[in-house]
Amino acid sequence: PDQKENNKNTELSPEDLEIGKLSENEFRVAIIKKLTEVKGNIEKQVNEFWSYFTKEIETIKKNQSEILEMKNTMDQIKQNTDSLNAHVDTIEEQISIIEDRQAEWLQTEEERELRIKRNEESIREIADSMRRKNLRIIGIPENVEKENGAESVLNEIIEENFPNLGIEGEMCVEEAFRSPRFVNVKRPTARHIVVKMAKMNDKERILRAARQKKITYKGTPIRLSADFSTETLQARREWSDIFKALKDKNLQPRILYPARISFRYEGE
Repeated sequence: PDQKENNKNTELSPEDLEIGKLSENEFRVAIIKKLTEVKGNIEKQVNEFWSYFTKEIETIKKNQSEILEMKNTMDQIKQNTDSLNAHVDTIEEQISIIEDRQAEWLQTEEERELRIKRNEESIREIADSMRRKNLRIIGIPENVEKENGAESVLNEIIEENFPNLGIEGEMCVEEAFRSPRFVNVKRPTARHIVVKMAKMNDKERILRAARQKKITYKGTPIRLSADFSTETLQARREWSDIFKALKDKNLQPRILYPARISFRYEGE
């Protein structure tokens, strides 16, 4: 049995048997050929690997170049953005300065307009104060006062419309004149007569009596009113439509000084 086992171990492959038949020179040639084949395979694998490695390196370099270019682009964008932000900040600061100046200007303008309004109100109050005792007669034809003066016109009106008014107390007239004092030939209506009373109570007494009836002068309808500045008259005229509507509803409207409206509603 040991001999058979040894025989099995010493059995050779056909290729080994072929090599074993070679002479020494042939064996060397076979070995060199085999080594050449191995070397060729190794060189081929090395070349393939190197080609693959070279391509990968080129790809990496290309990617690095693109990344570097992208980075440069991003840096440029960042610089442009920073510059733009700085420009925006400058513009916003300038806008803020302009808005502050505009606010100051508006405040100054509002203060100026307020001062002008206060001055106008003061002038109007002074003008109205100087007219507090004045009575304005509207609708008297021109030149009727030439013979006896404008004061006589008021006396005739009182005697014609409320003759008992003078008995309650003596009335004193400081002056009477046409307003305006010059004649405008283009004016279609007669100028008003302004009568300045010595006492404001006399003027109020006449106006209260005039509100109770229609006033006439020698049978012609006329009107009596307080004398106000042009500004106050204009402000009071602006209430005319509302005044008429309230009067139609029997709400007893009144125009209060300087230009306020008053009326009664449900007794109040």
